[in-house]
Amino acid sequence: SSWNLLFQAMEREISAAFNSGGPEDILSTAFKLSVTREDICTLKPQGWLNDKIMNFYMSLLVERSKKEGCPAVYAFNTFFYSKLSSTSHKGVKKWTKGVDIFEHDVILVPIHLTIHWTLLVIDLREKAIKYFDSLGQRGDHVCKTVLKYLEEESREKRNIELTASEWTLHSMGTEEIPQQDNGSDCGVFACKFADFISRDKPIIFTSEHMPYFRKKMVWEIIHQQLL
Repeated sequence: SSWNLLFQAMEREISAAFNSGGPEDILSTAFKLSVTREDICTLKPQGWLNDKIMNFYMSLLVERSKKEGCPAVYAFNTFFYSKLSSTSHKGVKKWTKGVDIFEHDVILVPIHLTIHWTLLVIDLREKAIKYFDSLGQRGDHVCKTVLKYLEEESREKRNIELTASEWTLHSMGTEEIPQQDNGSDCGVFACKFADFISRDKPIIFTSEHMPYFRKKMVWEIIHQQLL
């Protein structure tokens, strides 16, 4: 069938992205990012996703959100939270120059904890901050740090005081979200949490989908479009 042919063509493309050429070859350029073969190879089975891949994928989610019927999405890059947690609002004030983050529905904050990726999501419609960790660790302190950031950002950029007591902070439990069953899929989980949330879709995938998601992400990054 035509589906089969399409699938085979995609498989060939993914295989070529991994295997034909040097590590420095640039396979995709957009969002002021250049993704090399070496970056793409972190999407091989058991690979650890790097900042380039995470940031490129988050940018694709933001692009998609500009279409009709999608929530308005803003994504911080992967260096934002570590800078914020080590310096406070002052250290990241310039990151939102010319942007009012409060005009969005959903803000994605990918977080790199030394050797583990997680995702924090700010839902401005619900006044909720949720923390998604595919290893089930709690991120209450992360939620609090980001709420404090929002308060300061709102005060500084809009001259509006946020009422902290109106906000709910929640670390998603292991019974609420799927969990990884290996030591390498955290980045893919964080990306897919972001993908589903940015479409207001329930999170229904499992660790079994990871090999497929990795391949799909290779294709999406090379073509700069989400399937």
